[in-house]
Amino acid sequence: MSEKKTEVAILAGGCFWGVEEILRALPGVLDTDVGYTGGWLEHPVYDDTHDSASGHAEAVRIVFDPTVLSFESLLENWFFRLHDPTTLNRQGNDVGTQYRSSIFYTTPEQRETAEIVKARVAQSGLWKRPITTEIAPEATWWTAEGEHQDFLQKNPYGYNCHYMR
Repeated sequence: MSEKKTEVAILAGGCFWGVEEILRALPGVLDTDVGYTGGWLEHPVYDDTHDSASGHAEAVRIVFDPTVLSFESLLENWFFRLHDPTTLNRQGNDVGTQYRSSIFYTTPEQRETAEIVKARVAQSGLWKRPITTEIAPEATWWTAEGEHQDFLQKNPYGYNCHYMR
């Protein structure tokens, strides 16, 4: 019996609650974890991310089966459609660097795929303004506090600015 193949994607597209809620339901997604990455403060908590105090983005760490869901499809068909990648450091009413659009690649292949998909999305006409999504190497991952995990499952009427475009 062969072991299931997995890959990790780390994506930031605004408030992590809404990003997690959309991605968790995709076929091939095995696990999601919301947290903070890309900043300088060690052991950040939710309040540390506001007002650009830590440099961290609210992000989702996705474990997925690439034989069911490719990284390319995750980016092109989901990530670049579930948030507005043209609004620098903003999603809806959420403003600040913690809400930036970022792909934190975990392998050189992910970096190459991210660059290709970003360019393709920019040329697609879906967005009328330039894509501001940063593509950066993965950084230390800090898991968010328990109350933020599965937030919209626990609070189905909670704030969410994410939807498929």
